[in-house]
Amino acid sequence: MTLYIDGDAFPNLLKPVLLRAVDRLAIPTIVIANKRITMGPSKHITSIVVGSGADEADHRIVEMVQEGDLVITADIPLADRVITKRAHAVNHRGERFTAENIKDILAMRNLMQGFRDCGEVTKGPAPISQKDVSRFANILNQFCNNPASFR
Repeated sequence: MTLYIDGDAFPNLLKPVLLRAVDRLAIPTIVIANKRITMGPSKHITSIVVGSGADEADHRIVEMVQEGDLVITADIPLADRVITKRAHAVNHRGERFTAENIKDILAMRNLMQGFRDCGEVTKGPAPISQKDVSRFANILNQFCNNPASFR
């Protein structure tokens, strides 16, 4: 199992949580972004910098991800593509994207994007809270200690 991080918008609050889990469990981890992202010192983390074009990091993640891998991303279209490849996806708040919920989440995202495209001012997501950090740590530990529980 490989862990992929969509690094462009990865919250700094989650970096220590991720680093502890990766080192404790020796999980091969690849951070993919449009610029160099530092997660902290770990022999288990590799970084890949892709071109600056739209969705370049997403395309590389989809190209590399295999069935059973885990992708951490807040990008809902990317999560949909990952799930199509029978891999797993969670967001920065510790919420799982699954085959059962991704189409509804994607439809809501597209609806809100349509509102924004028409000039409607919508609220963005709330800042990452300590509760989100705890949920993220729990879901990451659950997956890494028992990947079969995500089936």
